[in-house]
Amino acid sequence: MPRAVAVLTAAVLVMALLVVTLRHQGRQLFTHHELLQKERDALNIVWGKLLLEEGTWSEHRRVENLARARLGMAIPDPDQVVVVDLREGAHP
Repeated sequence: MPRAVAVLTAAVLVMALLVVTLRHQGRQLFTHHELLQKERDALNIVWGKLLLEEGTWSEHRRVENLARARLGMAIPDPDQVVVVDLREGAHP
């Protein structure tokens, strides 16, 4: 009987250590998960700002104004427009 008690006591101690270890790991994982969620939220904010910036930079009116001011470009007259058809078998 005393041997059985010793084995059971050892088993209980091992199980108690496993429970403590697993709870500690669980808390660490939860903390890491919270940190990753905060990082994700911060990155989502940055992504939203970048999308707004991209929209600003690619706005058609802005591109047209820059083309006129910096490159001296202008909309051609209708008689200056040439349409090129690149499809196979297309005839003028």
